[in-house]
Amino acid sequence: MTASPSEDGIPDEAFAVLSDWLPANDDHSRPLISLATVDADGRPDARSVLLSEFDRSGFFVHTDSRSRKVADIEAHPEVAFSVAWPADLRQLTVQGVARRASPDEEAASYARRSRYLQLLAWLNTPEFALFPTGEQEDKWAAFEAAHPDGTLAAPDTWLGFVIEPTRLTFWEGNPRAASRRTEYRRATDATWSRAILPG
Repeated sequence: MTASPSEDGIPDEAFAVLSDWLPANDDHSRPLISLATVDADGRPDARSVLLSEFDRSGFFVHTDSRSRKVADIEAHPEVAFSVAWPADLRQLTVQGVARRASPDEEAASYARRSRYLQLLAWLNTPEFALFPTGEQEDKWAAFEAAHPDGTLAAPDTWLGFVIEPTRLTFWEGNPRAASRRTEYRRATDATWSRAILPG
């Protein structure tokens, strides 16, 4: 079965499901995704990160430039992630290629982050991690007091990636029948195909 191509990337039908399943980009409650990468030596890794936003071009995540996941992505930009809604019997799995987001998008995403996450982007350093808990709390409070809300721009280490999907898999469970997957795959000519698969 062939899905109608979208001029903007993700096909209309798949994007409609994404818009139904994922919170709107202006919703401060961001979903936690499990992002999988492969390092330069071919070893897999996974970690939970916030999905900052999504649009027709793909899925945006942001992190510290010194992190291990950035080194992994630079070595192998092919990544995957999943997010599950157990109560709703739903799961989304995405395979794609991670590319750097634009500076404007990175700045806008930082501005939308909670106060805590904005401070964390500045203070979550290797040096800060070595301080005892009490000293960390004192330094955190001092930094926060010195930088009133709305005055912090993103640190130089803040960067973003857009994961441009090549495969989208929507899993739906059914307690009264078999679960099933609806899978969209992107071909090299940027057209998409759709298949219904067993769960």
